[in-house]
Amino acid sequence: MSPPIRVVVADDHPIWRSGIRADLGDDFEVVAEAEDTNSAVAAVRSVVADVLLCDLHMPGGGGIAVAQQVGSEVPVVILTVSEAERDVLDAVAAGAVGYLLKSARPEELRNSLKRAAVGEPVFSPQLAALLIGEYRRLAGSGSDDALPLTEREREVLAHVARGQSYRVVGEELFISPKTVENHVRNIMAKLHLSRRHELVRWAVDHGIT
Repeated sequence: MSPPIRVVVADDHPIWRSGIRADLGDDFEVVAEAEDTNSAVAAVRSVVADVLLCDLHMPGGGGIAVAQQVGSEVPVVILTVSEAERDVLDAVAAGAVGYLLKSARPEELRNSLKRAAVGEPVFSPQLAALLIGEYRRLAGSGSDDALPLTEREREVLAHVARGQSYRVVGEELFISPKTVENHVRNIMAKLHLSRRHELVRWAVDHGIT
C-alpha cells in the first residue's frame, strides 16, 4: 500500500479547511493547515509535504504570493471560486502547477492532487482552455518548425499541456502511460526544464496545444 500523499491546506476560512480535510479521504494526510500567506509559507518549510492546496485570496497576498515564494519547493495548486482570466494567468506565472475551482467534485480534487504531487499540471477543464487560448494569443504566429521535438513528442506535449493524465494521453495516442512518461522525460531533457509545470508554459508559448 502506498503511503498517503502529504498535503498542506491553506485557506482563511476554517470551514473550507475542514471540508477539504473530509473530502480528501484515506489516500491523503493533511500535515499542516494555514490561514494566511505567511503561515502557508512557514508551514511548507516546517513539514515534509508533497503538495500545497492554497486559496487564491488570503491575507498577506494569497495564493499568488505563496506560489511565488514556495513554488520551487513544493507543487502549488490554487483552489478558488474565481474563474477570472487574470487570476488564472497570474497563478501560472507565479509558479502554481494547478488551478481548480471550489465547485470541483471531491473525486476531481483527489485525482488532481495525486497528479500535482508528481509534478503534472492540473486545471479545471474550462480554465485549461482559457489558459491555452490566452498564451496562444500572446505567443503570436511564430513558426515552430525549428523546435527540437519530434512529431510524437509534440503530440504528447500538446496533451500534457491540456492537463491530461499520462493514462488519458496514452489512451488517446494508443501508447502506454509509461511510454508517455518517457516522452515527457525526454522532452524535459531536450528543453532543459526541471519541472513539469514549466512544460505547460513552454508549450503554450510555442503554440503546441
